[in-house]
Amino acid sequence: MDSPIIDAQTVAAVAQFTEIGTQYLLNIVAAIAILIAGLIVSNWAQRRVVATLARIPNFDDTLEPFIAKLVKYSILILVLVAVLARFGVQTTSIIAILGAAGLAIGLALQGMLANIAAGVMLLFLRPFKIGDYIEAGDIGGEITEIGLFTTELKDADGIFVVAPNNKIWSSTIINYTRNPIRRVKILIGIGYDDDIDQACRILENIARVDERVLLDHGVTTFVASLGDSAVNIELRVWVNRSDYGNTLRDFTKQFKLAFDKAGISIPYPQRDIHIFEEPED
Repeated sequence: MDSPIIDAQTVAAVAQFTEIGTQYLLNIVAAIAILIAGLIVSNWAQRRVVATLARIPNFDDTLEPFIAKLVKYSILILVLVAVLARFGVQTTSIIAILGAAGLAIGLALQGMLANIAAGVMLLFLRPFKIGDYIEAGDIGGEITEIGLFTTELKDADGIFVVAPNNKIWSSTIINYTRNPIRRVKILIGIGYDDDIDQACRILENIARVDERVLLDHGVTTFVASLGDSAVNIELRVWVNRSDYGNTLRDFTKQFKLAFDKAGISIPYPQRDIHIFEEPED
């Protein structure tokens, strides 16, 4: 007699379970579809932002990857919210969860957040840009990329360097390529018996006939110091930034050859030792 009732209850339970299972299955499929679509759209948006910014005249290349990644991650956050909403999670709950998670992550990753803050400051204040050669504390090299967490450089030996943004931001930054011209300073010592005026004329003549020297900024020579074994003469001229290294190397060689030809010595460090003998009693 109970068989029809049991059968009806079983059928109802199976139908309810099937309906719930189907709904969850549809939500899972929809969530996967949203995630895939979100990844595709975020990557497409990142590429479009880069392409669009590249067409803007005089737009700083340093900001392109930062803005592109910001757009990408913003879309991914919206996708995550949409996926959670698909499973019935309320927006207020999502915000509360994200806030609590952000606080916990912030406390656990204070150093990383400091790097993010430093990265934002570097990107917007722009003490350097991609392609600049800088020194910051014990870090030096040509900037290849500025990210939210780290800055990538290539040092003078072509070695890849990754530095935390906070370490760079908290150091004194020396940018060797920001200004269009640089001053070349060469210190060279001559003997105390040599003609100082003649030596200064030789240095100035070599500098004035060199096309790389910016004569409107002046050519200066003077006695910088009186050393233990030499009179130190310094030459100062201005050149374009790109000519700095070659000018410094060429002048050093030319000065040595010109001094040798003029008979002006470049003395080695030396000391005079005087020996006094005490008279015998």
